[in-house]
Amino acid sequence: MKFFLDTANLKELTEAKSIGILDGVTTNPTLISKENVFSKNDIYNHYQSICNIIGDTCDLSAEIISKNYNDIIQEGKILSSLHKNIVLKIPMTQDGLKAINFFSERNIRTNCTLVFSSAQAILAAKSGAYYVSPFIGRLDDISYNGIHLIEEMNYIYNNYQFNTRILAASIRNPIHIIECSKLGIYAITSPLNVIYSLFNHPLTNIGITKFIQDYKNKIK
Repeated sequence: MKFFLDTANLKELTEAKSIGILDGVTTNPTLISKENVFSKNDIYNHYQSICNIIGDTCDLSAEIISKNYNDIIQEGKILSSLHKNIVLKIPMTQDGLKAINFFSERNIRTNCTLVFSSAQAILAAKSGAYYVSPFIGRLDDISYNGIHLIEEMNYIYNNYQFNTRILAASIRNPIHIIECSKLGIYAITSPLNVIYSLFNHPLTNIGITKFIQDYKNKIK
C-alpha cells in the first residue's frame, strides 16, 4: 500500500521523503492556504516546489477550485501543464464528473474527491477518474463506518475490474491505515503525524529503555 502525504508543507514533505515513506502528495485549498501563498502564481510556484521535492515517481493531487464545467477545464489545463505528475483533484459534482471524463479522454489523470458513498464511487470510475478519494474520517464523524465504505468500493471495483485506484482520505488514526492495508487498498493519504503514530508501541519503548539501562549498568 502506498503512503501519500496530505499536506502542502515543504518541510513535512522533505522529512517524509528522507525516511522513505513518501509515495505521493494530496493537497486541498485549506492546506494550501496555510502556506506562504498570496496569489494564483504563488500557488502554481508552490506546486512546482512540491514536485521538485517529491521527484518524478510521485504524484501530486492539486485541487481545482472552479465549480462550473468550463472553468474547471480551463483551470485543469493550467495545473496539468505545470508538471507531468500533477493529478487534477476534482470534486464529486455533475460538472466535476463531466470534466473528469473530458480529461480522461485526453489522458490527463484526475482524482475524484469528496466521495462519501459507493454510488458516487461508481460514477467516478465510470467517468474515468484515475484516483477516487473516499473520506473515511468524515464518515466516522457522522456515525457511519468509513472503512465499510472502502470495503464496498473495493468489492465493486474488483467485480467490474475498474481501473480507478482507491486513495483513502481523511485518515484520522493508525487503525484506519491498518484496516485499509488489510483490504488491499492502493493507497492512503494522511497527515504526517498520523503516519508517525504507526511507530508507537509501548513494548518497543519499554524494550529500548531496558536495553539502554542494561548497557549502562554493564559497560563502563
